[in-house]
Parts: sequence; C-alpha cells; structure tokens
Amino acid sequence: MMEELKLTHPQRRYLMDCVKRGGSLPLQCRPTSSKQPVPAAPAASPPACKLSARPHLRPAKVCQAGDAYTREKFKPQATRDLEKEKQRLQNLLATGKDVVEDEVKQVRVQTKEKEIPEPDRFEELVSEVQERREFLAEMEALGQDKKYRAIVLAEISQKMREMEIIDKKRSEEMRKIMTKDFPGGNKSDLND
Repeated sequence: MMEELKLTHPQRRYLMDCVKRGGSLPLQCRPTSSKQPVPAAPAASPPACKLSARPHLRPAKVCQAGDAYTREKFKPQATRDLEKEKQRLQNLLATGKDVVEDEVKQVRVQTKEKEIPEPDRFEELVSEVQERREFLAEMEALGQDKKYRAIVLAEISQKMREMEIIDKKRSEEMRKIMTKDFPGGNKSDLND
C-alpha cells in the first residue's frame, strides 16, 4: 500500500513507528520536503469535525437516524409471462380453444414417435461398407480410382474389423444365454 501511495522513506518510517506504538495512523502525512507548506486561504464553510484518536461507540439515536435500519420496499414482480397469457387469451377468444391443450397433445404424439428403436450398429456398418464400395465403383468409372482406392479400402477394412468385434460380442452373449437356458445340458455341443 505504501508503494502504491509512493510514500517517501521518511514517511514510511513515520507510519511504521505509529504502528509499532499501537496508535492510530495519522489522517494526514507530514510533508515530503523540508519546506513548510503554505497555509490555505480560510474557507467560508464551517470546519470539518475532527475524528478522535480513540474509537468510540455511537449512540443508538445516531445509528437509527442513518439508513442502516430502513427496510427496502417490497416490489412485486410478475411470476408468469404476461405476453404468453395475452396470446393464450386472444387464441381462446378467437378460436374458442385453448392452445395449451393442443400443444400437450402434440408433445404426447412426438414422444411416441421418438420411441422408435435406433438402427443396429452392425447394420449401420454394413450400409457404410456398401456406400464406400459404390463410391469406389463410381471413381473407377470416372478413372479416378487410383487416388481413392487405398483410402477407401482402409476405411472398409476398419469397418469390417468393427463388425467382427460386434459379431464376437454377440456370439458370446448368445452362448451365455444358451448355457443359462440349458443348465444341465452338454455344453461342449454348444461350442462346436
């Protein structure tokens, strides 16, 4: 803080002495130079009250006279969107129907449509491999197959590898299901 105020070394030393003695810090620092300050012209306003060196408690009347005990006035705010209410009322008077009811029905219909199961990843991979083969055939027809052949074949092999992994997982799951269904049967027959 002393650095921010750009205090001189004697001013810093004076402040540190005040702190060591345990007294309060001065309201004004001594001048930085050895010259005496020029007294200011007397002002017409009354002199400002001086703060005492020791802290003291303020009386209750002084505290209550300030703004500390005044409560903010309650300002009610709208809890609903008035524009939406206006639109709803206009639609109700114009058509005789409440639009909110129609929206609820539409939401129910939309949720039923969303319940359609997603396509199987294995099937997606099969279609992606087929697309890449068709693309490669088109490039051969255009005479550009040399550019794309290595890239497309690498992609196809990646898709085929992923399909093999999915197939292994499925076959393991099926094997587990089948062994659960036939607990007393010959398990060696199922592995063949």
